[in-house]
Amino acid sequence: MARRPLPRILTDRAPLTRGRELARTAADGAGDIFHPLITLSRGLRRLAVSAGQRWRATPQERRAPMCFLTGACILAVALAPYGPLLGLLTVMGAAAWAGRDRSPAPTGPGEAESARLRVLYEALVPYFAGDGDPEPLYTYGGDWAAPFEAYAFDDDGRIEQLHLRYPAYFTDGEPAARARIEQVLHAKAGRGREYRFDWDEEANTLTLTVLEALPTDITAQRFVTGPGETVLGFTDPESVQRTLPVTDGEVTWDEPPVVWRSGARSTEPHLLVLGQPGSGTTTLLRSLALQALLHGDVLIIDGGGTGEFGALAGRAGVLGVESGPSGALATLAWAAQETERRLLATSRARQAGEPAPDDTRRPLWILADRPTALTHLAAAEGHDDPQRLLQVPLRHGRAAQVTVVVAEQFDNADLLSDPVRVHTTRARVVLGPAAPDALRMVLGAEPHTTPTPVVPPGRGYARLGAGPVLRLQVPATPDPHDETAGEAERRAVLALLPERTVPAGERSAGRPVRMTKTPPHPGEAAQPPGRTDAYPVHGTVRAAGAEG
Repeated sequence: MARRPLPRILTDRAPLTRGRELARTAADGAGDIFHPLITLSRGLRRLAVSAGQRWRATPQERRAPMCFLTGACILAVALAPYGPLLGLLTVMGAAAWAGRDRSPAPTGPGEAESARLRVLYEALVPYFAGDGDPEPLYTYGGDWAAPFEAYAFDDDGRIEQLHLRYPAYFTDGEPAARARIEQVLHAKAGRGREYRFDWDEEANTLTLTVLEALPTDITAQRFVTGPGETVLGFTDPESVQRTLPVTDGEVTWDEPPVVWRSGARSTEPHLLVLGQPGSGTTTLLRSLALQALLHGDVLIIDGGGTGEFGALAGRAGVLGVESGPSGALATLAWAAQETERRLLATSRARQAGEPAPDDTRRPLWILADRPTALTHLAAAEGHDDPQRLLQVPLRHGRAAQVTVVVAEQFDNADLLSDPVRVHTTRARVVLGPAAPDALRMVLGAEPHTTPTPVVPPGRGYARLGAGPVLRLQVPATPDPHDETAGEAERRAVLALLPERTVPAGERSAGRPVRMTKTPPHPGEAAQPPGRTDAYPVHGTVRAAGAEG
């Protein structure tokens, strides 16, 4: 005979699973609803047990007076106005207090958290264990609670902070030894997050901290800064001792900035920016240009020729936006002569005991984006290298209130001229993903944080002088003509642009400023030998003869 199949209700386990989930959900809901009643009943039971114990502990000769006193109290409460109500409320309050949950709060890590700490401890044993140590902190099968002095976990049970001790004979002064420990902790604590490692060589301690992602929604705006201060971006609150108000619509909050100081008293008068394509180097230059136009003039060299700075052409304070070799050479030649003129004018004023002229104290910014591209084009056309003309502003720019910012891609960093490399080593920014060796070569030191798994545009590192390497997020400053950018970000940039002084395709009608000057006083710089042409600059219009 063929065997009859069992009923589906006995073979299908899906209804049973759903039934258990419904029963569990109903039980949890009932527990939440009847929790006050359960607390009161537990308190009344505890009060009754306590009263019974007190009655049994009372001697026989004192029970009668106790009963009389209790009855008198009940009678007084019953006869008093609102006495029964107040008595009921008092009993309910005492029951609620007595019925509260008295289970002690859990202390120490849970089972899963202890397992994570055990894994970290075992992973560090090969690096911190010593053969001749009589009382080693790290041994195979040892207790992880001894070296791990403090720890914290997030809601998902992942390590959020760890403070550990290591033996004094560990070579914490060697970068390679530190890098091995940081790599192990990064792998075992969980990838996909950024960590900061704080080494205390004096106390032989290491603190691992999970860093929050830097905000990427800060748009270009007027930052509250002093004279000569420029905001490169924003960093962690623990890295700087200053905050700036940031506005997004009608909401205002404080963020810690990375402030770069330029000018005559700056120790980092020029800036070098390196990054991968699309990492935000042009965005940083655009942000610096908008901030510099508030108190100075700007010259822009667009070596890439992509028109990223087209919105700045013809604006008040923008002396020129050049993207061709001829125009770049003419503009940079004028900038070099302008630097020399400012130095001579300032020197004569000081010799005469007078303050420097006003036109020499107005800051002049030279922003060069990808100048190596113009180097190749100039060589093809038989012209000089435009980077050679940056030597004078780079060398004497601080005294002449001239600031130079050079942005280049990593692939062409070797083509930068020696003056650019020498005079921009004090302030450097690296944007986008970069290898540790590249960061050490550019910044002079490795950051104390691990690289982020996903690098948004404008994200990188900055180092000013001999200070620490800081995480950096550049404010969102897109090209306002870029339709792929966010509408709010584009409007923010348009709101910061100065008024247009020269209509598109037209020249200003003002008196031109010539790039080659006739020295009005003896000893002033004369026109370069063999050069008879002059390149007039009409306000914010490009130099005559410039390309593109």
